[in-house]
Amino acid sequence: MTETNYSVAHLWAQGDSVNRSVAVLLLLMSLASWSVMLIKAWTLWRMRRQVDSAQAFWHATSYEQGVQLLAAHADNPFHDLVSRGHEAAQHHSDKQNELHGVLNLSDWLMSCLRQSLDDSASRLQSGLSILASVGSTAPFIGLFGTVWGIYHALISISASGQASIDKVAGPVGESLVMTAMGLAVAIPAVLGYNALVRGNKGVMGKLKHFAHDLHAYLVVGKSARHQAPRPLKQVA
Repeated sequence: MTETNYSVAHLWAQGDSVNRSVAVLLLLMSLASWSVMLIKAWTLWRMRRQVDSAQAFWHATSYEQGVQLLAAHADNPFHDLVSRGHEAAQHHSDKQNELHGVLNLSDWLMSCLRQSLDDSASRLQSGLSILASVGSTAPFIGLFGTVWGIYHALISISASGQASIDKVAGPVGESLVMTAMGLAVAIPAVLGYNALVRGNKGVMGKLKHFAHDLHAYLVVGKSARHQAPRPLKQVA
């Protein structure tokens, strides 16, 4: 079976080093963006499942049991929050003579929990810059390949002295394939970026709500749970 003049093999054979470099670059960008999207989608799916363990933490009968429920999942950001919060409260209680002793427990816990949230946000956002870069630059790289191809096609047509429509349409049509390749690479990257950003915001919202409740528990709830209720004052 013979190859048509518009096959990929024919376009590769007819292109020069610049067109081939553009095609290879677009292929590498496509592979990188799809790899990032698959990996981040898998990570996001795992973190959404870990939200259930965070709900189970508050239904545990003891603090230690709740920690065990969170530890059942590897790389659980909710477990990291609980671990850092507990360590911060213990450290603040044992090291009152250090500089952070001038801070009250609430401010110290807030600072430590915010560090955990920032670390989780950094892990969620890692790799998204690749998708943003591919989505914003791939169309222009494809357009550059098209402009370069049209330029050389017009030079060849001018040198041959044949400017009929059949002589112009073929080379120009082949050059436009580069623009289509750029769009084919950019569109999935942009859609994947938007979907992952939206999913990350949902997970971060759950983490922030959990951190807020954990902060209240470590500051008030853990100690108040073991205190006897105060009698009401009688009004004279």
